[in-house]
Amino acid sequence: MTDLGDDARLPARTAALVGVLALAAALAAGHLVAAFVGAGASPVVAVGATAIDLTPAWLKDFAVSAFGTYDKLVLLLGMAVVLLLAAIGAGLLSRRSPTPGLVVITVLGALAVAAVFTRPDLGQLAALAPLASLVAGALTFRALHRRAQPATDPGTLEPTDRRGFLIGAGGVAAGAGLAGLAGQWIGGGRDAAGSRAAVGDLAVADPAPAIPPGADFADLGTPTFLTPNDRFYRIDTALVVPRVRAEDWTLRISGMVDRELTLDYAAIRARPLVERTITMACVSNDVGGPYVSTANFLGVPLADLLREAGVRPGAEQLLSTSEDGWTCGTPVDAVLDPARGALLAIGMNGEPLPLEHGFPARMVVPGLYGYVSATKWVRDIEVTTWAARDAYWLSRGWAERAPVKTQSRIDTPDGSATLPAGRVTVAGVAWAPTIGITGVEIRLDRHSHEPGPWQPAELAAAVHENTWRMWRAELDVPPGRHRVACRAVDATGYTQTGERSSPAPDGATGWHTVTFTTE
Repeated sequence: MTDLGDDARLPARTAALVGVLALAAALAAGHLVAAFVGAGASPVVAVGATAIDLTPAWLKDFAVSAFGTYDKLVLLLGMAVVLLLAAIGAGLLSRRSPTPGLVVITVLGALAVAAVFTRPDLGQLAALAPLASLVAGALTFRALHRRAQPATDPGTLEPTDRRGFLIGAGGVAAGAGLAGLAGQWIGGGRDAAGSRAAVGDLAVADPAPAIPPGADFADLGTPTFLTPNDRFYRIDTALVVPRVRAEDWTLRISGMVDRELTLDYAAIRARPLVERTITMACVSNDVGGPYVSTANFLGVPLADLLREAGVRPGAEQLLSTSEDGWTCGTPVDAVLDPARGALLAIGMNGEPLPLEHGFPARMVVPGLYGYVSATKWVRDIEVTTWAARDAYWLSRGWAERAPVKTQSRIDTPDGSATLPAGRVTVAGVAWAPTIGITGVEIRLDRHSHEPGPWQPAELAAAVHENTWRMWRAELDVPPGRHRVACRAVDATGYTQTGERSSPAPDGATGWHTVTFTTE
């Protein structure tokens, strides 16, 4: 490798450009190879997914609270900034010699290889993707650095050298772009979206009861009773949505069973499909938060599949594994409970599952927070004990069993709203899946925040104990600043506690309050 003299360094802009172009070549090569060995092997995806796995639970909670469903986008943008700065830094460190930049490239490549090897959803061949990135980045960096070296005029590029460098740089940029597009196109050859579209209509043998009139107060500001698929909350650890074709998907049920089952999509679809209206909630949902939704899910009863497999005595949990390697532990007794009606779902709101919600198949177990009940892109279910296996979140300190807590939320008025004094409508939702909501009470505090009396709200029509229930109330409110709180009463007679707790380790508690002004 040629070292440049003290007075014959690469111009700073040229050196930085060498680093950035080497990064582009590295990422494009890795993405192209990942199209053949697994999309999760793409270096950025593998490192990002590993970062998610290594992130402490408190930091994940903060990310969800601060960025919501954009938490993964924020992570990707952050990684892009870090990589760009690293590439620029590698270039600037190499103004005299390419050695420092090559060291930086080697370290980043080694980290990507290590990340791939830690991914539970990737095989050993997946390491070819980060290795391709390392080789492409190093060769590109060395070649561009050589072309950029000053010839006779120290610190500058002769016209012929500049032209050669610019041609090489343009070639690298074009090649990186083509390689990236090729990787996207080849990876898209496993066309999960096309496979989903080809599924067509799903026949319903046992439809859910129709949603009765008056089941929501959407005209007053509550959500519609059924959440549209594109508005259904999504919280998971998948940095990139797994893309699995229905024709490639299988589900294995093994472990403490009398007979191991392997089922494909056609076999599930051929069974009598049942439809159930189910409210789901995320354990990361803070008091008053948005991560609760309701849909009509379509599938086969999980209990039927377990009975066919024959669950052995002593079995305590279903350790389910997603296509991306995420694991979930679900209590066996909850899945076998006929009142819950747990499903292996393949449909949602009258269509095949959307890709981001688990296509081809997912688990849905009413009454439990999603991290112990709702594995998307599920491909394996092991019947086992709690002592034998720890699922993803259990090993990070979250609760073993996580029933959804009785909760309520105010949807209108908005916090800090200014309204005309007089008649004010307060409306929201309440939920206690598998139990049911029998009442909601609200309390209007005075402008001095002196607590007012609790008074009953009007409930919308009930649908099912596994679903949420809307409520509303009309209040006479004088001018001033006020605070309104709500609390739910479930079918057991339990009244939602006002004691505040954070989501960890088994769900938030407290009354949702909204402050508004009338004038």
